[in-house]
Amino acid sequence: MLDIAVRPVIPAMDTRSVDVVRRLEAASLAEMPQVEIRIDHVLHAGMYARTAFLPAGAMITGVEIRIETLLIVHGDAIVWIGADDGSRRLSGFNVVAAAAGRKQAFIAETDTHLTMVFPTSAKTVEQAEAEFTAEAHMLQSRRV
Repeated sequence: MLDIAVRPVIPAMDTRSVDVVRRLEAASLAEMPQVEIRIDHVLHAGMYARTAFLPAGAMITGVEIRIETLLIVHGDAIVWIGADDGSRRLSGFNVVAAAAGRKQAFIAETDTHLTMVFPTSAKTVEQAEAEFTAEAHMLQSRRV
């Protein structure tokens, strides 16, 4: 049996760590070609699942997540988890406990799927998005 202590965890981030991701986000928007990220949603049985497909070589920054979620990473990606903790590589299939109060940056080494899951009473994708972030207007799924 796998000891839970060895499973990957994404902790909450302090203000300094979130600011690092915000600066990376601003620089990448200004200086790098933007990659369209496919987003798929499922609302079922009181759960919301949001899957992003990152092609190999893509770098993304996410919105600030204000609730606890599970994050399922399938592929090979490097995730920034904070100024004190640096980054971690997640390879293969990982189910990660992810804290509220985080804003990640990911670099996909290979094609990678990221699926965030959380319980919700939302009836629409838009309601679920507004539940997990105050930055819903910045989500790829809201861009036309």
